Amino acid sequence: MKVVIVGGGIAGLTCALSLHAAGLRPRVFEAARAIEAVGVGINLLPHAVRELAELGLADELAAIALPPHRLTYRDRAGHPVWEEPLGLAAGYQWPQYSVHRGRLHLMLLAAVRERLGPDCLHTGRLFRRFEQTESGVRAHFVERTAGAPVAQDADVLIGSDGIDSAVRAHLYPDEGPAHWNGVHMWRGVARHPHVLDGRSIVVVGGTPGAKFVAYPVEDPAAEGGDALLNWVLEVRHGQPTGLPQGANRRITPAEARAGLADWHLPWLDLNSLAERSSAVSEYPMLDRAPLPRWSFGRVTLLGDAAHPMFPMGMNGGSQSVVDARVLAWCLSREPDPAAALSRYDDIRRPAVNAIVIANRNSGPEEVITRAEEHAGALPAGLAESITDRYKQLSQATVTQVNGHASWTVPAKANGLVGEPTA
Repeated sequence: MKVVIVGGGIAGLTCALSLHAAGLRPRVFEAARAIEAVGVGINLLPHAVRELAELGLADELAAIALPPHRLTYRDRAGHPVWEEPLGLAAGYQWPQYSVHRGRLHLMLLAAVRERLGPDCLHTGRLFRRFEQTESGVRAHFVERTAGAPVAQDADVLIGSDGIDSAVRAHLYPDEGPAHWNGVHMWRGVARHPHVLDGRSIVVVGGTPGAKFVAYPVEDPAAEGGDALLNWVLEVRHGQPTGLPQGANRRITPAEARAGLADWHLPWLDLNSLAERSSAVSEYPMLDRAPLPRWSFGRVTLLGDAAHPMFPMGMNGGSQSVVDARVLAWCLSREPDPAAALSRYDDIRRPAVNAIVIANRNSGPEEVITRAEEHAGALPAGLAESITDRYKQLSQATVTQVNGHASWTVPAKANGLVGEPTA
């Protein structure tokens, strides 16, 4: 089965690896002229790490990422309001990882080129439209260097081209722009000494727009040296009116210092952090309303093209990895591509749509919102009930992740023999 994937990001490359492992023939078409190591930090939760490990990438991932052991929620003065163990320390059979997004992207790219061959990825291909028949789908691109039209025939087309997906716009032409909640995120990375124990994810503050997050993505090269620290400051510039102007704006060191000046954390020199950050960029916090369908005949959506969400609970990238694995499993088990995509839609869409809605209400970070209201630590059991409810919704409890059947497709899949619980 031939599959065209529109978008060569983390979701698209994971999809290509998953489809190839299931015996399918994917080709990736990316609009950028080159794939480079850009971006800041990302977290992969144990349910995503399991899927990447079952793709044979456990060693490669461990070589570029750090496993945080603890999530600590703190008030604006930096005092703990609640903490929980992560990954192996929480009882999962797979770790959680914090990693630089660019390094993860290049790791996946190397695996795609090694396993699928150098000709499976086409950069500089801007998606324009598609048409489908009962026997196939044809995707139309523009080659960005020469401006020449390019057509590619396939059995299936997958839109994995991000929050502003051109494939999604083709399926939902009247949807309009992404939804902005009025919050900007200043994202940066800095060479800086480890914070706390060097294996903690720290979330400080309260409501969205008044929050600071920090975690390491790389250890020091030598003992006593500087780690690579990822950080995010959420800010508001008045009330939102339409879409923000100047998205992905570069923040100057002076502006970063001024933005961090109101925060006083005894375990982190924020002025030094601003000075040490090589580049800080401002991104609007965006999502889109959940869709009633992802799949239309031989065409479907995956990752942020299907379910862009606010970054609560560190879940967006992880859900994209699970999407890819479930989609490959469905396509390998159903001889009819349209039926396979419908099955994928039924398995994934309701669950992930629920996460999108939960993240609009702060997701597990309701803990620090409630702590701010209480002016201190929460009553015993309340924080656990909030985070446990979110994990259950995300199908990411220890029992769910450790216990569900694998999405790995056997070398010879002879019909459906059971359905894992995603």
